[in-house]
Amino acid sequence: QVQLVESGGGVVQAGGSLRLSCAASGRSFSQLRPGWFRQAPGKEREFVAAIGWNGRTYYKDSVKGRFTISRDNAENTVYLQMSSLKPEDTAVYYCAAKLGGSGSYDSRISYDYWGVGTQVTVSS
Repeated sequence: QVQLVESGGGVVQAGGSLRLSCAASGRSFSQLRPGWFRQAPGKEREFVAAIGWNGRTYYKDSVKGRFTISRDNAENTVYLQMSSLKPEDTAVYYCAAKLGGSGSYDSRISYDYWGVGTQVTVSS
């Protein structure tokens, strides 16, 4: 069984930065395709970023140039570096991972495992 644990959330002023971490246990991230999603109050959970086995990255349009997803296979951890944060980035951020290569990287239903989330609040 794969377990994902997020950390690094908090409160930051607009324009600031945060780095989220997602540590996996039960399976190596080198065997998984990880991604980040977020859910704001009253809204559906939405795709933020993903990284493939070959290191290719994918981003939601509104975070391109501001967020960077990366992985450290030795630490079995995936990161989401967030910069130039905006109040509209406020949400609970979830780490997710899928076993296979099928399914769209930006679809919630493609992912097999989820963390419990970490709150990110950006104040104006």
